[in-house]
This record gives sequence, structure tokens and C-alpha cells, in this order.
Amino acid sequence: MNKYVAAYAGSSIVMVLLEMLWLGVIAMPLYQQGIGHLMAETPDIGVALLFYLLYPLGGVIFAVSPRANSSNWTMTLTMGGLFGFFAYATYDLTNLATLRHWPVGLSLIDMVWGTGLSAASAAGGKAASV
Repeated sequence: MNKYVAAYAGSSIVMVLLEMLWLGVIAMPLYQQGIGHLMAETPDIGVALLFYLLYPLGGVIFAVSPRANSSNWTMTLTMGGLFGFFAYATYDLTNLATLRHWPVGLSLIDMVWGTGLSAASAAGGKAASV
């Protein structure tokens, strides 16, 4: 299997599994409390699927593949984390700037989560491509 396809698969699997745990079990009460009034009854599966197809691709492009021939895991984790931090910060800070009563605490938690999730996803991609 092509190492980039393997990296994408590894990144995607790690991301989806961690997101299922995070969104399905751990963070749901935080989101319900903070932005429950904005949440849809059920998520739009098509849009969610598009996100879960595209986001790991970005992590592979910016964090995993530039270090494909390197044994330096620290840099892959760092770049994956930075990719997640900037992506999640864009979302959360935009919401803070434009939406009334958007919870600051939820944004901070979400940015930390995005940083860690993206670093772990990059690690999954690197591991799968070795």
C-alpha cells in the first residue's frame, strides 16, 4: 500500500475513534450546557463525513508527509498539534468574535482538544506509513 494512503488511513482511524469517545461520551455535556440551544437535533451526517474525510488529509499533507522519510516523531507530533491548534482556533475564535454568548471556556477546551487530537492523528498516520 502506498505510504501516503496508509498515513491517511492511520490518521483517519485515530481521529474518528478519538472523536467518537470525545463527542459521544466525554464532551457532550459541555456542548449541551454551552451551546445546546444552537445544536441540531441530529447531526448532518453528510457534512460530518465530509469533515472527517478532509481534516485527516490536511494533517497528512501538513504534518505527516513532509516528515515521511524522517524518524523524528517529535516534529510530526508538533506539526500535527500546530495544525490542529490553528484549525480549531480559527473556528473557536471566529465564533467568539461573531456569535453572541459563545462560551469562552468551551472554546479553550475545544482548542486544547483539537491540538491533542491532531497530534494523535498525525502519530497514527506516521505509524501506519512506516
